[in-house]
Order: sequence, then structure tokens, then C-alpha cells
Amino acid sequence: MSFMFCALLQMNFASNAIFWILLALAVVAVFVFFERFVELRRARIDWQDFLKGVINVLESGNEDEALAICEDTPVPVTNIVAVAIRHRKGSAFSLREAVDTQGRAELSRLNRRLTSLSVIGQIAPLLGLMGSLIGFIQTISIVDFGLVAQRSDLVEMALRAIVSAVIGLGIAIPVSVMYTMLRLRMERLTADLESAATEIVGYFLSKGNRQ
Repeated sequence: MSFMFCALLQMNFASNAIFWILLALAVVAVFVFFERFVELRRARIDWQDFLKGVINVLESGNEDEALAICEDTPVPVTNIVAVAIRHRKGSAFSLREAVDTQGRAELSRLNRRLTSLSVIGQIAPLLGLMGSLIGFIQTISIVDFGLVAQRSDLVEMALRAIVSAVIGLGIAIPVSVMYTMLRLRMERLTADLESAATEIVGYFLSKGNRQ
């Protein structure tokens, strides 16, 4: 009998631990979402107007001023344009390579922590299911050993087990929505970066860069 009580205590501890893990995952997901949302919103600018202004400055021969404009607005698009300006006198290959490398670095930085949201969305319902199974095992074990006679006690324990699965799904669903929202923003920002990179590289190549 003492072994049975020890097993039940361990299962109860595991069930409580799963609850706190789910709560911690929910807090992390909310923090990551708002941090990435603000960062992605700040990172997107009207790159066409910006590039138009920079090219006007370049046309007047003020490369240093154009570079300073980029450095005054440190966002992904301007960082790519700044790299293109610095490599404007190199070959076409070195110019494209520098811009591509910077573009990959910017996308890698913007994608940071997004994977964690996807992982949380996947494991939260599994943890909830695990908590439910542990709860049902506790209920069945207690009934089997005749430790609970009241029907209300059994119903309460079963409901507590079901709540674990509900919490897991309640976390996974909004987290999946958060992740999808951020991915859509990332896709739009990626399209902006590719268009800006293509345009600034094309501009410098048209000005007589070596092929």
C-alpha cells in the first residue's frame, strides 16, 4: 500500500509540474510574439521612397552622404543598401555576393526566436495530453485500490485531468495564430529586401561596374 501512495504522489507531482511548464510556455510565447511583432514592424519601411532618395543623393556624387543616410536608419533594407554602396567599386560578382550575404544575415536576425513559437505550438497540446493521461491513471489507480468511494470525488479528479488537455490546446491555438501572423510579416519583409537588393545592385551595375 505504501508503494501505491508513493506512486500516486509521484504522478501528482508530475501532473502539477506539467501545469507549471504549460504556464511558463504561455508566458514565453506571449513575450516572444510581442518582441518579434514590434521588431518586424519597426524593420519595415517604405523602401521605394527611401531608395529613391538615396539614389538622388548618389546621382549628385555624394556617396558619403548616402551612406550616412543609411546608417541613420539602421533597419534591414538600409543595411543592405549601405553594403551595396560600400562595394560599389568592386566587380559585379563581389557586389552581388556582399549584398546576398548581408541579406541572409538580416533574414537570420529577423527569424530569430520565431522557431520557438512553432515549437511551443507543437508541444503544448502534447504536454496537456500527457497531463490528462497522468490524471486518468491516478483516478483509475485510486478506484482500483478503493481509496475513493464518493462519486463526486471521481468526477472532480476526471475533470482535473481533462483540464490539462484543455490548457494545452488553449495555449497551442493562439500560439499557432501568433506564429502565422509573424510569418506573414516576415514574408512581406523578405519580399521588400529582395526587391531593394535587386534595385540597388542593378543601379550600380548600370553605372559601369565590371561584369
